[in-house]
Amino acid sequence: MLEYERKLWEEGYAAIAGVDEVGRGCLFGDVVAAAVILPPQLLLEGVNDSKKLSEKKRELLYDTITRQSLAWAVARVDVETIDRINIKQASRLAMKLAVESLQIGADYLLVDAEKVDLPQPQLAIIKGDATSQSIAAASIIAKVTRDRLCVTEWDQMYPEYGIAIHKGYATKQHRENLLTYGASPLHRQSFLGKIFSEQQMLF
Repeated sequence: MLEYERKLWEEGYAAIAGVDEVGRGCLFGDVVAAAVILPPQLLLEGVNDSKKLSEKKRELLYDTITRQSLAWAVARVDVETIDRINIKQASRLAMKLAVESLQIGADYLLVDAEKVDLPQPQLAIIKGDATSQSIAAASIIAKVTRDRLCVTEWDQMYPEYGIAIHKGYATKQHRENLLTYGASPLHRQSFLGKIFSEQQMLF
């Protein structure tokens, strides 16, 4: 998990930021990105792609990462912006905002399969959250942040959709609730056309 980082440390980079986002494929809510700068040579046991970890493990690692990192930050891009500029551009914007919010400046970016519109040298790594500790750490911070929003904020606002359970993804339950109650103001309108058109074809 430190192959990319070690190469960059050897080249003289010290503040390497891992960058990732979560919520790209959701029907509901903000896309959330995180950027994390870990101390050189630090190996955090258990850090991996957030999707491969249990909720309990992610929460524990969230505390470890935020406590031991040199800097970390999260950023959100809302539903209105997602619908206006599309999810790919909204994800890239969230990543950019997260990097810009770091308490110290990053001198290199390791990014999960994306290009961030910033001047720092950077490397886009396919499946980076499974091969780079820095990106994996960012994925955990982003995932825990967004899941907490789903449970403590968004599910309270719109309990009829079950957001706390499926976190806004297009599960069978979520699609059925959408067809029953219609879309809420926090649903991504640009994502819903196919779901509603498929339902109309059944009649």
